[in-house]
Amino acid sequence: MRFTVPTLALGLLLSQCALAAGDGTAAVGGGLGGALGNVIGQQIGGSTGAAIGAGVGGAAGSAVGAKKGNRTEAALGGGLGSAGGSIIGHQIGGSTGSTIGAGLGGAAGGALGNHLGDDGDNNSGGKRHKHKRHHKHD
Repeated sequence: MRFTVPTLALGLLLSQCALAAGDGTAAVGGGLGGALGNVIGQQIGGSTGAAIGAGVGGAAGSAVGAKKGNRTEAALGGGLGSAGGSIIGHQIGGSTGSTIGAGLGGAAGGALGNHLGDDGDNNSGGKRHKHKRHHKHD
């Protein structure tokens, strides 16, 4: 528990790389949600609870941080990234590694899901002009 604050700070610091892509709010939401969900899940149910908590927290955080049309994609990406990061991090570094992995996975997954949600949007291009024909009456 004494590594929680440094772990959250490190996860927040490393998730800043997603800000350059314009997906920063979903990334930060997914990272923080995944890390907090992981810590709470560890307290309740060990490593399995940590993975489940990270997935739920990462999905919720990414959905809150994403734009309105991209919330489903960001939630899926943040949830899967957090849960996967938690599992991989636990194998590498125990409970602290699990929390770091959940934060980084949630940040990356949330940003990726938010970004992929933009690709299917037809209105994301430049301005469209309607060409009207003006008829002069004599």
